[in-house]
Amino acid sequence: MSSVYSFTPYFENEVIRKRPYIRKEWCIRVLENPLKIEQQELNRYRFWGRIEELEGKILRVITLEDKITIHNAFPDRRFKDEN
Repeated sequence: MSSVYSFTPYFENEVIRKRPYIRKEWCIRVLENPLKIEQQELNRYRFWGRIEELEGKILRVITLEDKITIHNAFPDRRFKDEN
């Protein structure tokens, strides 16, 4: 796992507890190869990526303003690829 990326206490204590199937390496893979990136409120960013190990589902990863501190992650059933 790359040392460039970090995880917020919220991610470590809440996200992993609520969604233990999510892997940190998947989050990093989404940041490095996103299908889409979007700025959201509170200077956070949304990244979407397909995770084959998650039955090909789309994982949405939320980062802080620096785009390398991962704050949240969850499967996004509503994602529509605009391509």
